[in-house]
Amino acid sequence: MAEFIPPPPPEKKVSKRSSLVSVSDVERIAKSISDELAKHIIGMKKIVQNLLITLLCDGHILLEGVPGIAKTTLAKMFAATLGCKYKRVQFTPDLLPSDVLGTNVFDQRSGTFKLRRGPIFTNILLADEINRAPPKTQSALLEAMAERQVSIEGNTYPLSSPFIVIATQNPIEQEGTYPLPEAQLDRFLMKSVVGLPNPAEEEMIIKLKHKPIDNQINEITTPETIIRLQQFVHNEVFVDQAIIEFIRDITIRTRTDPRLLLGGSPRASIAMLSASKAHAAINGRDYVVPDDVKRVAIDAVYHRLIVKPEADLEGITAQTILKEIIQNVSIRETR
Repeated sequence: MAEFIPPPPPEKKVSKRSSLVSVSDVERIAKSISDELAKHIIGMKKIVQNLLITLLCDGHILLEGVPGIAKTTLAKMFAATLGCKYKRVQFTPDLLPSDVLGTNVFDQRSGTFKLRRGPIFTNILLADEINRAPPKTQSALLEAMAERQVSIEGNTYPLSSPFIVIATQNPIEQEGTYPLPEAQLDRFLMKSVVGLPNPAEEEMIIKLKHKPIDNQINEITTPETIIRLQQFVHNEVFVDQAIIEFIRDITIRTRTDPRLLLGGSPRASIAMLSASKAHAAINGRDYVVPDDVKRVAIDAVYHRLIVKPEADLEGITAQTILKEIIQNVSIRETR
């Protein structure tokens, strides 16, 4: 494979928005958030990176893992470092859409109906065990995620900005659950599997909890700065045509792989592109290289794919197939 040599970015006018922050600001703030979380959360470096990528892309993320591995704690502390409002919803089989979105209630004093806002009116929403809620409630949340607004009894209300849903699900307990349909999974920019800590990490966790409790989280940034960082990543990180073709070819290969029943849609390509730009920025670059794509592709795409039953019986996973595709897709050299 020829070595990819990034071309110089084309000259562009510096917008008022992009002049407010630089790529060094993105790198510095991302590192500060990671360092702050590392004081309290052990062994989740990759998950924290994916949270940062999701944040910079103004997307949503699905975390899958067994209970007791600090998914809820991570989401709460992540919101605290951002200076953002945070709310948590425990999804249950009897949860109604109005429990998440809100509803109009009659005010006897004024004789009018007033909106009682649901927990979705926040910056960071933790949708805990999202697969336990019935499809109607899941659909209401995921529609709001896509539209960035909610409709309640004929009235439309915009959501806060930034707005990120961190959804969790348990891979073991299937009884009483409602698996997310493929079309709804596609709404998540990324999906990450939160694994159990290794022995050394578990020892550190035990020692950390044995010490005097200090849950003080330092606020690293603000919602206003986050919006400017998102604008910078979207508008100012350069992507060469060769990178776009590389992303396109990966997605097309998923559609023709005989082991897959469903391949990636154009949304998968867009997710890879957005995540690659964010990955480049948090690593101090305002241009994307192939390694950025390779680092984010699996977590940005695999939850959108469906493996054929016969391949699944052989133990073949979407992650395995994607790894093979990424290794076999070449990128043309640019100079």
